[in-house]
Amino acid sequence: MAAIARLRLPVNSSVLSTPARPALRVSWSSRSRSSRPKVSLPHASARTFVSSPALQEKKYTEEHEWVELSEDGKTGTIGITTYAAKALGDVVYVELPTASLEVNAGDTIGAVESVKSASDILCPISGKIIEGNSALEEKPGMINKGPEGEGWIAKIEVKDAGELEGLMGGEEYDKFTAE
Repeated sequence: MAAIARLRLPVNSSVLSTPARPALRVSWSSRSRSSRPKVSLPHASARTFVSSPALQEKKYTEEHEWVELSEDGKTGTIGITTYAAKALGDVVYVELPTASLEVNAGDTIGAVESVKSASDILCPISGKIIEGNSALEEKPGMINKGPEGEGWIAKIEVKDAGELEGLMGGEEYDKFTAE
């Protein structure tokens, strides 16, 4: 990195800095104990984007289901948590919800059976089921490999995204499962 910091090329500063795009300032100090450069932006002109944290974060229930909204906030993906998948053991059968099923938060939308036990899948939010993950019918073990990824259970058309506010975020869920 030091070799890069010593290289100085002539640069037209008007290309790097405009009123709409202020200059990014990077400084390398030989006196600094850190090998990282110091980066600063002019605070008065920095742009920020505001979005709802509920739309960006996967949310969890006390019954160990999760829901994650799409970017448009109109559809969600539902599944069981990694914690639940580990507790169940090897999944051998998944009962998926049917498309067009109208559900309320807390309604049973399916079931997961393992060599140890069986468990109902409860819907974390209200809405209309769009589809079930048909790949789980052939390979229910996908839930064990990626319960919060390709082992999702269903997609739902969300009725009220405000219901997500009553669910736990990732850190809160981790504390809940650690108890």
